[in-house]
Amino acid sequence: MSEWFDFTTKEACQPGHPIVKAINGHPIALFNLNGEYYAIEDSCPHQGLPLSDGPVLGNEIICPYHGARFCIKTGEVTAPPAYEDLPTFEVRIIEGMIQVKV
Repeated sequence: MSEWFDFTTKEACQPGHPIVKAINGHPIALFNLNGEYYAIEDSCPHQGLPLSDGPVLGNEIICPYHGARFCIKTGEVTAPPAYEDLPTFEVRIIEGMIQVKV
């Protein structure tokens, strides 16, 4: 069963600076894209390495290790060497607190 977890405040999640936390064993990266918040699993399906250190270009994150690209909004892989999409997590804001459903 999924539940909502407090992740961080809106003020702490600035554009271009993902916030990473592990919740129930899931490494999750939270992104602020022009005031909209998105959460993806912070693990490249190509080799399981963290994505959050990679550059963000528009709505995409680039794996800093092998160059795979993913849409932050949908988790969809947009360039190899990865071929599996990323898990995404629902995000909501309650009284200034960003919550993620895991």
